[in-house]
Amino acid sequence: MSTTTVFAVTGMSCSHCEKSISEEVSSLPGVTQVAADARTGTVTVSSQQPLDEAAVRAAVDEAGYELVGPA
Repeated sequence: MSTTTVFAVTGMSCSHCEKSISEEVSSLPGVTQVAADARTGTVTVSSQQPLDEAAVRAAVDEAGYELVGPA
């Protein structure tokens, strides 16, 4: 069963930001697709298992940005 969750992220302003977040979140177990969008300030994550929001938050933090919660 695949799930898709959209999260709000602060601090993204360019394609480099999007790439950094996408790379970090993509490394999480079960994640199949990540689409970060600096224009909307969101990251959309598709996963084959339920997402651990704390793990997504940690990955976004590792990229240098802040996850503020579900969008």
